Amino acid sequence: MRFIVTLYLEAVFTVNNQPGLTLYCIAPDIISTVEFNHTGELLATGDKGGRVVIFQREPEGKTEPFSQGEYNVYSTFQSHEPEFDYLKSLEIEEKINKIRWLPQQNAAHFLLSTNDKTIKLWKVSERDKRPEGYNLKDEEGRIKDISTVTSLQVPVLMPMDLMVEVSPRRVFANAHTYHVNSISVNSDCETYLSADDLRINLWHLGITDRSFNIVDIKPANMEDLTEVITAAEFHPFHCNLFVYSSSKGTLRLCDMREQALCDKHSKLFEEPEDPSARSFFSEIISSVSDVKFSHSGRYLLTRDYLTAKVWDLNMENKPLETYQVHDYLRSKLCSLYENDCIFDKFECAWNGSDSVIMTGAYNNFFRMFDRNTKRDVTLEASRESSKPRAVLKPRRVCAAGSKRRKDDISVDSLDFSKKILHTAWHPAENIIAIAATNNLYIFQDKLNSEMH
Repeated sequence: MRFIVTLYLEAVFTVNNQPGLTLYCIAPDIISTVEFNHTGELLATGDKGGRVVIFQREPEGKTEPFSQGEYNVYSTFQSHEPEFDYLKSLEIEEKINKIRWLPQQNAAHFLLSTNDKTIKLWKVSERDKRPEGYNLKDEEGRIKDISTVTSLQVPVLMPMDLMVEVSPRRVFANAHTYHVNSISVNSDCETYLSADDLRINLWHLGITDRSFNIVDIKPANMEDLTEVITAAEFHPFHCNLFVYSSSKGTLRLCDMREQALCDKHSKLFEEPEDPSARSFFSEIISSVSDVKFSHSGRYLLTRDYLTAKVWDLNMENKPLETYQVHDYLRSKLCSLYENDCIFDKFECAWNGSDSVIMTGAYNNFFRMFDRNTKRDVTLEASRESSKPRAVLKPRRVCAAGSKRRKDDISVDSLDFSKKILHTAWHPAENIIAIAATNNLYIFQDKLNSEMH
């Protein structure tokens, strides 16, 4: 890979309630999660309106120029609707918090989607044939009068226009008192976990009426509560291992073989705090907003407010690598606290070979760090600065008081309402998906495209 400055914009999709409206960002259309499937051929997004949009990569056999490998809308469906909890007098919004694909077992695809309370399993399948020639039904599907049936015929399958069908297969509800922040499918392809602020539950994909509580950090007296669970994920191939992060900046690796209730962790990953650097904001900015296992299963990638860290599973006392995402914001923490931006939860992602990591920032910027060369780059996802198939130019933010070069952007001019919270990286190729409010940007490595 010619590092990351060779990325170009492949496509921009605007999510709107009505086709053709691209000028105004409507709140329900704000993208809230992005996820590639295990082959990278499908890409799913969820939004605040409870909708899931699935994009499919076009086959490489197409003859049109520049069409090979592009993603187009494959299917759109309403996953969740707004609900009301009458016992607690609480509204349950339809926003999709997470989407996770199941490994493909047959021609159909399956995915899990969740809002704050309810997890659903969806089946996505194709149909290009329809049965005709029934004995007891007419062409419109109505039951015939048996007395009119004088002969028997064998029904046949006739070709039809391709139809993508999305159907709900399971609904997993009533297991979380607090808001669900994570779901993760186990490598055994039979179970998955769901995590809220205080508990983690283990589900079987075929059983909806019960789950097993495997982590419970709720204290007997809620006044003693000092931390909450912020994210959780299964190990990519050890089905007994999972990790969860906390608002205190710690990671706990748990082994389900040790005991049924994993309140006692197997490993605790925590970086000692520097007392001289402690401030009012220390605990807020140290809260881990996302945790991801590397594809190899050897490392953990975490994101807090200012940094991204890589941890080695064999070294618990400090991170293996620490990357400053936007250190120039340290002088702005007070104003970021006042406008609530300091509580933004940024996600992070590995590339397919675990050599590059990616995470988002403000002003529609996103950052990439090469672990081997230690090089990093800041790129921008915006319609104004990106024309289709144009190579992205690196951007640079100038800290307050420092010397400003040409094309540098002052930290004072950053737009904090434009933020890249949700990102995803193709599991095998250098293709990334970036969610910026109601726009989905798909970038592709130039070398990767020239090979097709």
